[in-house]
Amino acid sequence: MSHLLVHSSQGIPVHFIKESQLSEWLEENAPQAKNITLATRHKAQKTLLIPDIQSGELSAVLCLAESLDDMWLAGDLPAQLPQGIYSFQGDDAFVEQAALGYLLGAYTFDAYKKVSAPSAKLAIESEVMLKKLQDQADAIYLVRDLVNTPAADMMPQHMAEICTEMAAKFGARFTQIVGDELLEHNYPTIHMVGRASENKPRLLDISWGDENAPKLTLVGKGVCFDSGGLDLKPASGMRNMKKDMGGAAHVLGLAQMIMAAQLPVRLRVLIPAVENAVSRNAFRPGDVIQTRKGLTVEIDNTDAEGRLVLCDALAEAQSEQPDLLIDFATLTGACRIALGTELPGFYSTDQEVANAMIAQGNALQDPIWQLPLFDQYKALFKSDVADMANCGSTPFGGSITAALYLKEFVEPEQTPWVHFDVMAWNIRALPGRPIGGEGLGLRATFAYLEQRYAS
Repeated sequence: MSHLLVHSSQGIPVHFIKESQLSEWLEENAPQAKNITLATRHKAQKTLLIPDIQSGELSAVLCLAESLDDMWLAGDLPAQLPQGIYSFQGDDAFVEQAALGYLLGAYTFDAYKKVSAPSAKLAIESEVMLKKLQDQADAIYLVRDLVNTPAADMMPQHMAEICTEMAAKFGARFTQIVGDELLEHNYPTIHMVGRASENKPRLLDISWGDENAPKLTLVGKGVCFDSGGLDLKPASGMRNMKKDMGGAAHVLGLAQMIMAAQLPVRLRVLIPAVENAVSRNAFRPGDVIQTRKGLTVEIDNTDAEGRLVLCDALAEAQSEQPDLLIDFATLTGACRIALGTELPGFYSTDQEVANAMIAQGNALQDPIWQLPLFDQYKALFKSDVADMANCGSTPFGGSITAALYLKEFVEPEQTPWVHFDVMAWNIRALPGRPIGGEGLGLRATFAYLEQRYAS
């Protein structure tokens, strides 16, 4: 991504104007090109290349919009601009917003086939802005790459390699607990879900920052592929299950943002990484497992495995009583039914934290939507033989019951807890957001953390 940015104040100017202002702008700024521009413009064309009449070279670019408040104004520009160096016109806040939309729109996934990459570069005058854009775009590119990578190449051991590289880059400490070691260290549910796969389950653990700084812990669901287990998914439901490690991808992207910005926190990242496979030793409906916290759980459905691996990781995270605990997970289809695929739902045990995160999301056009921890629904995962079942007795309110299940493994009186239920995937192409893996709510979350810890 960094090849798309140039530290410079010089470049072909790109102007963003309202469509109603087109004729007036041309009259004032490019009168010689006005007639040819208007005559050759296709009615629906929103990006206009303005030539220098004397030299024939490109002198400016006009981007027409209904509103100039949309951060995705430049999201389609990477595919529309010819090779060259361009300079967005506007105040710093506008340029930063539009440039990020441009960079995210320039993303391509080319690990398995040749893809024509954008060649137009952006000139950014401010070094501070340049670094911020690089850090944010790099983190979201990382999330997209991890989610887009086929499961065969993104199993628990591959995720461990990503963690190793990240730790080396930022001077962090990385450890992992692998296979049967999970039982020795009392992570029974992570082991149970992943034991049927030849790709050994593991708990990935990154630590970074001053040990005396406030403790911030991130937990991400790392189900590298979800067949559904013995409650096997249909083919249509299994097709994109390479994205079921999207929660892990989100926390790695967020961790990269935090470390790149040197936030004054003691960061810990926990990723229970497994493949939910089918084999003779796969866990079964009706099995009962004792979790790390000591609560017993009856398996009602083996396709509700994400909350099982998360509950052990959350119990470990809570053992340190962090200042703040955040998890991301591609947890329920129910949340997608409620909010669609482009609006991530979240839950919080601290309303002040929730309100501040919502405000940041709205300000950054990275919206998030709070859902209720409606305690009355706890009765829906009651079990006759264990402390609780791993999913509700009805499909209604499925995202809420999943969140309530996870809440049993944290101590909200000690630690504010935020749980994101995300899609991690774009099902349609939008400006700046191609089809495929996506980081949702990351910019809002990072901005809140920056406000909380660095201001």
